[in-house]
Amino acid sequence: MWKTVRQAARATAHLVLVAAMTFGTYLFITVLLIAATGTLVVIGAWMLPEAVLLLRRIAGAKRRMTAAWTGREIPEAYRPIEGPLAERFRTAVKDPGTTADLKWLAAHYVYGALLVVALPLLVVGLVVDGVWCGALRRDAVVLPLVTRLADVEARWSTTLLKPSPKAQLVERVEQLKATRADAVAAHGAELRRIERDLHDGAQARLVALSMRIGLAKRAYDRDPEAARKLLDDAQDQAEEALLELRHVVRGIHPPILTDRGLAGAVRALAARWGGLAVTVDDGGLDEGPRAPAAVEAAAYFVVAEALTNVAKHSGAAAAGVALARTRGGLRVTVRDEGRGGADDGGGSGLLGMRRRVAALDGSCEVSSPVGGPTVIEVELPCVW
Repeated sequence: MWKTVRQAARATAHLVLVAAMTFGTYLFITVLLIAATGTLVVIGAWMLPEAVLLLRRIAGAKRRMTAAWTGREIPEAYRPIEGPLAERFRTAVKDPGTTADLKWLAAHYVYGALLVVALPLLVVGLVVDGVWCGALRRDAVVLPLVTRLADVEARWSTTLLKPSPKAQLVERVEQLKATRADAVAAHGAELRRIERDLHDGAQARLVALSMRIGLAKRAYDRDPEAARKLLDDAQDQAEEALLELRHVVRGIHPPILTDRGLAGAVRALAARWGGLAVTVDDGGLDEGPRAPAAVEAAAYFVVAEALTNVAKHSGAAAAGVALARTRGGLRVTVRDEGRGGADDGGGSGLLGMRRRVAALDGSCEVSSPVGGPTVIEVELPCVW
């Protein structure tokens, strides 16, 4: 009995909130009509995008309210309203999410009006039902009805507020556009880095090598000893140029990935950090099929960048790297117990890491509260 009473009380509170939201929607519909009228006469056209943003906030509040009752989150899918007025206006009008929200608003307008009228009667019925059934020691009749009424309200709200397939497709297209832009930016930055490394490193040494060989050729007949010294210098320059080229190649795709796989490459990477104790849990990646080369390269560079951040910024003496197969791909986790406070704008390379991961349609989550710990978790989709 008491369980039914508590559930009915919770359902009543939910329905009261729905009724209260109804008054807010009446006010909003008035604003929307003013915005639409203003749009027709051009004056006040700026109000429509703002009205749509307000509608999104109201629908978002309703999603949270419904999720609190049902225990299931309702996702949302909107196109961002930004840019010049004309672009904001087009997005607000053409976004499928706007259409879905308006359908919910119309239904809520009718349902909420009925609920506002029926709620006082429902409360009276609850009181009478409780007193009557308590006196006769019978099960309540109205209490379960209130719960069912809240369930029905939550069910139609979920149906109307969840993104339509078209809205989800539009959101996905927008995500892919942003991902593609980030991938292009990351690719351009990588090309500039390679060009800079070649120009400042290997190319400069090859120019010096060519000059020394030319001087040695001219000095060979008249001063063989000087020519021999120039050739020795040229050999040193050639070896340094070779080292520079190997460094550039490792920055594009480390050969150790091809030779030893991701687990072996990460273990070798961890061993290079002399002042940082790095533990590696390879998740048994040495056994079974390997991930695609692009996924392995992205995971390797994520670990390399994360360990560089730990060594430079965290102040930690140790770090841990964990690799794991998942049903949908590869998970990479890097953790340290340093000072924390890492963010994308702090020059820590996190933005480049995110772009590299996003180019493969992966996700990158960073948790770094002040005082630590810092945890970077990357999911890279692939088929094993």
